[in-house]
Amino acid sequence: MKKTGLLLGAALFILAGCFSTGDNTEEENSTQQEISVSLSGELTTLDSAQYTDVNSSDMIGQLTEGLYRYDEEGEPELALASKEPEVSEDGLTYTFQLKDTNYSDGTPVKAEDFVYAFQKVVDPETASSSSNRMDIFQNGREIREGDKEVDELGAQAIDDSTLKLQLEDPLPFLPKILTGTPFMPKSKEFAEDEGKQYGTNTEKFLGNGPFVINDWDGNNESWTLEKNPEYWDQDNVQMETINVQVVKEVATGTNLFTDGQLDYTLLADTQAQQYQNDEQAYFEPKAMVGYISPNQKREVTSNVNVRKAILQAIDKDNFAQNILSDGSTPLNGFVASDFAKNPSTDEDFREENGDLLPYDKKAAQQSWDKAKEELGQDEITLELLSADAAMSKKTIEYIQGQLEETLSGLEITIKSVPLQNRLDLQTEGDFDLVFGTWTPDYADPIDFLNFYDSQSGLNTSGYDNPDYDKGLEEARTTLANDPDARWDKLLEMERLLVEEDAAVLPFYQGANAYLKTNRLGGIQVFPFGRTVSYRTTFITE
Repeated sequence: MKKTGLLLGAALFILAGCFSTGDNTEEENSTQQEISVSLSGELTTLDSAQYTDVNSSDMIGQLTEGLYRYDEEGEPELALASKEPEVSEDGLTYTFQLKDTNYSDGTPVKAEDFVYAFQKVVDPETASSSSNRMDIFQNGREIREGDKEVDELGAQAIDDSTLKLQLEDPLPFLPKILTGTPFMPKSKEFAEDEGKQYGTNTEKFLGNGPFVINDWDGNNESWTLEKNPEYWDQDNVQMETINVQVVKEVATGTNLFTDGQLDYTLLADTQAQQYQNDEQAYFEPKAMVGYISPNQKREVTSNVNVRKAILQAIDKDNFAQNILSDGSTPLNGFVASDFAKNPSTDEDFREENGDLLPYDKKAAQQSWDKAKEELGQDEITLELLSADAAMSKKTIEYIQGQLEETLSGLEITIKSVPLQNRLDLQTEGDFDLVFGTWTPDYADPIDFLNFYDSQSGLNTSGYDNPDYDKGLEEARTTLANDPDARWDKLLEMERLLVEEDAAVLPFYQGANAYLKTNRLGGIQVFPFGRTVSYRTTFITE
């Protein structure tokens, strides 16, 4: 077993002890570079403007590449950018020169493809859940709120190889942001030809990354990734074929791994306990938060005491230790532990802000009694929605038992549906409570807190507090150059979000727990953002 405790905001992990950068031995070159891996849920889209789940983001990350990518130390390194950008004196204008690179069909990647991709994300007609990501650019927020036109976004193609980005406020960690999935280029010509069908299957997608995808029709649960011969850094990509299979049941994945049919699969629950001391098992921290989102547009879940009662009725320690058993930990806040540090004191954000609405049965029952009195109801039924992956179902069954045992008169009905159906129901507001997970793209607390901005495409709960929106806006703008004041504001906003409004009900912080064959080297497993990359992976036998 291998465990590591590096700070999540500082590193990603490249495992198996030996990292290859192309200077491979004759033995490695002669080995068939083909592996089989699992994915915990179905692939919903390959469109960087439409994805809402980690599995789709992971696949997009195998198939596309932006201005930056992460190196083996977990730091952004140049990808499609040929050199570091020229930055204006006020820190608001970045001018990038692009490498001479192609999409997998041999057509060139142009600066206008970045502009086109960013505009699609921010365009209100796209209804992208990532639209608020474009707030970093000039006029981004005004565009997604419908107050300005899409072509006013602060992204401009000076020529085919020159991209100018104009920011709303200085962002010293811009390279980290630009590694994110919403910032991938998209062939304007190809995407316009495909229209709304773009990214819905293999034939309707075009990428520029280390791999191309084959045999995905938009619904099937297995496909292959093949090395992209047009990738600019193909000499340093060893994998020729990656067979991907959706495996929703963890036990099924471990059985396939044991039988030699998988080289990489996730661990959780009893399987994580079973493999605790296995040399092929890995357990590492991850900045992923498991949470319940209450629909504030419905009578019962719009009551703040209902929400506080639900959160404080969940025994988080028991859930993390005895249900997940994969290295996950209880979490009393929405910003993960070991993720970001105070710029002056170096204190961890989670430690500094303390435990917000921790497990407390007595407090939960008191809030519940207040809520029933305010609502004028003694018997209440709520539906808890989740995706149909095995651990999602087990999670909501646990929550159901906790809530019904602690909160008298409450009945929880559970509903498990395929991931895309869950996302659709959330977007439509057709839920009382929904279980989900959130993993930030970069190591700053605001990437958690932006989730519940009233104008965020991810905020399907209806939470709308002007004070919260104002505080986030101050952190993005007027406080951007005052790190200490900005930090204090972010602490304040998390307390408002969780402790005062109970707008989100976080209860655990996840971990990367998985099985990996000893013959597999160089796999990149990330503590935030996308989960895994196979760009540097190779077979050693």
